[in-house]
Formats: sequence, C-alpha cells, structure tokens
Amino acid sequence: MFSPSDLDIPIVAAPMAGGASTPNLVVAVNEAGGLGFLAAGYKTPQALAEQIVEVRERTERAFGVNLFIPQAPLTDRAAVELYRSVLALEYPAADFGAIADTDPDWFDEKVAVVIEHHVPVVSFTFGLPPVDVVERMHAAGSFLIATVTSVSEARQAQGLGVDALCVQGPEAGGHRATFATREEPGTLALGELLIAIRAVVTLPLIAAGGIHSGGQIASLLAAGAAAVQLGTGFLRTDESGATRAHQNALVDPSFTETVVTRVFSGRPARGLLNDFIVAHDAKAPPEYPQVHHLTKVIRADAARRNDADGLALWAGTGFRDARTGPAAAVLGALWNDTQFAVVA
Repeated sequence: MFSPSDLDIPIVAAPMAGGASTPNLVVAVNEAGGLGFLAAGYKTPQALAEQIVEVRERTERAFGVNLFIPQAPLTDRAAVELYRSVLALEYPAADFGAIADTDPDWFDEKVAVVIEHHVPVVSFTFGLPPVDVVERMHAAGSFLIATVTSVSEARQAQGLGVDALCVQGPEAGGHRATFATREEPGTLALGELLIAIRAVVTLPLIAAGGIHSGGQIASLLAAGAAAVQLGTGFLRTDESGATRAHQNALVDPSFTETVVTRVFSGRPARGLLNDFIVAHDAKAPPEYPQVHHLTKVIRADAARRNDADGLALWAGTGFRDARTGPAAAVLGALWNDTQFAVVA
C-alpha cells in the first residue's frame, strides 16, 4: 500500500474538479516525483474510469482519485428558487433546468470504479464515507485520505479508520472541505491548524491551503506535515486544464484579492473577487450542489466568451506566485526552493 514517505518529493497536486486536474497533469507530477490526483467531482463514472485507465497506462507510480461525499438533501427550496429567479432576470436566455432535492454525483458508482481499478490513493472531500466503503477500498489496496478543516473533523476521520488526513487551511483555493454544507468554515491559519490537529491524531498529515513558496513548504514539513498539497500553484502549468480566462486572471492586475463566497455553488469557496461575486454574493443560499447546478450554465457561457467576471476563478491566497511552464519544472523549482529554505 502507498505511503506518503514513498514520494521522492513530498508535494501533492491537489484534485481540482471542473477540468483543471487533467491526466496530463497527474502523469507529469507523478513522473517528477510528486503525487498527482484526478478529481472525480462532477464527472460521470465512465469518464472517471477512462481517465484512470489513461493515467495507469502512462505512469507506474501511485496516483490518486478524489471523491465528493454526497450531501444532505435540499433544506430550503424557497431560497434556491428565489436565487434562480434573480439569476433569470439577469440571464433571461439561460436554461437553469430543474432543481433536484438530492444529487449524489454517482458516488456509489464511482466507488465501484475506484475499487475495480484498485486506485492506489483515494481522498474524500465534504465529509466521510460509510464504514463499508472504507473496508472495501482497503481490501482493494487503496490508501485513504480524508480532507479535514478542524480538530473535530480530524478526530472523526481518525476514528473512521482512514490512513491519512489532508489538513485544509482557510487560505486554500476552491471549496472549503467542511463536512456540513451550511457550516461556516474555520479561520485558524494552516500552520496553527496543522499543529492543533497534530496534537490530537497520530495519522500522517498533508498540509493544504495557500502554499506557494519553498519557505512555506519547509515550515510545514518542519511542523510535522508528511507532505504538502498545492492546487493554485499548478493552474498555470502546461498540463493544466483550467480555462485560459482563469489562468490569465491569476496575473491580471484588475483581480487584486481572493474572497470566500457561496455565490457559485452554495458551499464556501475561495476565488478571485469578480463582478459576479460582487453582484450576487449576498443572495446565494447555502445549498450545495443545487446552487452549483444553477450557475453552471452561466459559468459555461462565460468560459465560451472568455469572460473572467462570470467564472468561478478558484484560487488560494498565494495566487500571484502561480508559475508557468511544465508541471515537472514547477514541482522541481518548488522543491529546490524548499531545500534552500531548509539549509538557510
């Protein structure tokens, strides 16, 4: 079974749902000595299986798949309907579709795919899987990682029997991994959160959230992290599947800060402040994935028009340091900087 200590370079390319985490990125990071992740969120089981096969054909190294835990049923339909009516006034041509009470995102089917293909590393976001899923995946040889954002969540995850924790700080780009959709995420900085969780669990910890420099990586490893996880740092690489508008926004001087918002999905997520957030942030209800499905038609249209102000520009607090070039070169440069920081 995989162990974080197996990595030549203790850097994980975060799973980024929506297209950024391509098989090309996974393979490039793996072959350079890190750990690449496919993001299963929003993919069909067939698409996930095809990507797993592609990655396995191109690398003999361990790789990961991230699964979203199904969320509780819709609790405030009226609030979602109101948000839909607001968006419909602004986007009269948009077909928002029906609002479903639940959307398990093919969780059971994706679990079956992961088990069938004996994926070496599997991580979970937005909660914890059932005990039987843990048992079946362990039987298939998978190393299991739970993403946590608090000491309480870390204790729950260790009690379930996973093999490691991804400790996500508030600096992270994209969705906060809080177990409860309506819960407001914690604000304890990653370094402090890592130390607090390290004090109550014995599992290996992977630190994540706003990491963009060798100095940060060195400090987190010294504080007890077995590895670190970066997402934004790989968004501008050659292998990234992020839209051109998203990549350009990371260096566009008109985008000056990141904020945590529910406006695109109903869950708190960190991204570059843009016009859509300014216009709608106060109106979005805490209902995921219903809000995600409402706004996806708007985001898809914005992507076609290369309009960054209509996109979910997920990014961590260190977004300005995202580098261009091959992912292997970015990974190598980060690790060189880390070693220099350790020596210094």
